[in-house]
Amino acid sequence: MAHTELFCILDDFCNIFNESLEKSLISDQNHSTQKSALSLSEVMTIVILFHKSGYRFFKYFYCHMVIPFWKSAFPKLLSYNRFIEIMSRCLQALSCFFHQVKGMDTGISIIDSTKLVVCHNLRIKRHRVFKGLANRGKSSTGWFYGFKLHIVINSLGEIINLKVTSGNVHDVAVMEALTLELKGILLGDKGYLSKTKVEALAARGLKLLTPSRKNMKHAQPKASHEKELLSRRGLIETVNDQLKNLHQVEHSRHRSVNNFMVNIMAAVVAYCLNPNKPTFKNLIAN
Repeated sequence: MAHTELFCILDDFCNIFNESLEKSLISDQNHSTQKSALSLSEVMTIVILFHKSGYRFFKYFYCHMVIPFWKSAFPKLLSYNRFIEIMSRCLQALSCFFHQVKGMDTGISIIDSTKLVVCHNLRIKRHRVFKGLANRGKSSTGWFYGFKLHIVINSLGEIINLKVTSGNVHDVAVMEALTLELKGILLGDKGYLSKTKVEALAARGLKLLTPSRKNMKHAQPKASHEKELLSRRGLIETVNDQLKNLHQVEHSRHRSVNNFMVNIMAAVVAYCLNPNKPTFKNLIAN
């Protein structure tokens, strides 16, 4: 997707978004909001383009790509420090735009979580930005301090839903909330094994398939097609890998909670706009 095309899509969206937002707000004649030289759609465009660019550091991207080469596209471009100050203003719009570009239920969904580390374990006691919000958690690679990004994707590799929690929240705790509108089959790892949750999901038409633990008693044997579906559960690992390594959903240099959330939502939107997503079909081909 070309930069101009992305801006046009976002500008059309922001026109509708701003109009709806103004109607829902209570007017206050005594309070004046300081407007930025950059429009909301311009801020969103720059942030999303960073997550599509392959750059690892936003400061380097902004100072060495945006300012030198995109001045004609953004005539009222701000300094880097000023842009960081106003970046959080696009969080609500980014969250709404995600619902416009997210995937739909295809009957087969996969759920998983990935860690979002905010600092090294040795610096936990000195960390202040996310004090009271982040927590210690444990992943397959060991202990970490930060958050978890829980996502649900469909068989086309499209993200259907997501939720950010502190690092100590168990995956099962958010499963029902993330799958309220889903039907068919839900694939997950052993961390989602819960008899009560399986029964609750089945009651509303969603069958949870997970690998069985070795010590499970009375585990029902799985049909051949169910085993085949479980073998493709690794698709979501590819999605998580792209979110982290291509779209920079995780880094440990955040200085505000709001910009942390902007970083996550912009990375997710950048992934959603990617036309070449991993799919079940691609997984079989490889």
